[in-house]
Amino acid sequence: MSSRRATTIVGSLVAASFSTVMILSFSASADDQGPGSGKGGKAVDEAPAGVKLTTTLPSKISVDNGSQKTAITAAVKNEGTKDSGKIQLLVVGFDGLTVKNVQGCSQIDKANLPEGSNSGFACPIDNLAAGKSKSYAVDATYDLSKTGKICLPVQTGDGKKTYWQQGPVPFGTTNPSPNAPATPLLLGTDNKPVAPGGDELPKTGPDSDVLPLGAAGATLLAAGAAGLWWSTRRPSARRA
Repeated sequence: MSSRRATTIVGSLVAASFSTVMILSFSASADDQGPGSGKGGKAVDEAPAGVKLTTTLPSKISVDNGSQKTAITAAVKNEGTKDSGKIQLLVVGFDGLTVKNVQGCSQIDKANLPEGSNSGFACPIDNLAAGKSKSYAVDATYDLSKTGKICLPVQTGDGKKTYWQQGPVPFGTTNPSPNAPATPLLLGTDNKPVAPGGDELPKTGPDSDVLPLGAAGATLLAAGAAGLWWSTRRPSARRA
C-alpha cells in the first residue's frame, strides 16, 4: 500500500470518528429531561364539554449531589376542542422533593397545603385555548436520603373542582450514585435512598422516615385515588 493511499484512508477514518463523536455529543445534550410524560395522571371532576386538560412532567431529572438542586419542567395542555376558561395549575412537593419556586406562580400558604406535602405553588391561567399548552420552570431540591414525589392538580380558577391530577408521582432511582456529581432520577420510580456519605441503605418499614406521609396520604397512594387527596381540602386549598 502506498504512503499516499494510507494517508487518505487514515484521514477518512479520523473524519468519520469525529463525525460520530459530534453526533453522539449532540444527542446526549439535546434534551436532558427527556420527553414529557403524563404518567400517574387521572381525570377527577368532569370538565366542561369540549375541554380536556392534562399535564406532563419530564421522564427524567438530574439532582446535584452537592447542592441537592434540580430543575423540572411542568406543563399543562388543553387537548380538547374548546377553550378552558379560568383554571390554575398547582405544583406540590412531597417527602424529599421540595418545590422552591415556579416561574410566574405564587407560593401556597402552609395552612392550605395538603396533608403530607411540604411545599406548593399555584399558577393562575386566564384561559388555555384548545390544542394549546403552557410550560413552567420549576426549581426544586431533592433530599436523596429520602423518597420524593410531585403532584400537578389542574383546578378551576376558584379551586372548587379538580379536572385533572398527576400524582403524587415519584421521581427516583434504584441505583444511587452518592459519589457522583449528580444522580439521574426517573419519573414513576421509587427512590432507593442512600445515607449521606455512605453506601448502606436505611431501614424501611413503619419506623422509617423515608415516607413521612400522614395516614390520609398513605391511604391515597395505596389506593391510587388521585383526585381524592386534593378534593378533601376544598374549598380551603385554593390559591392563597
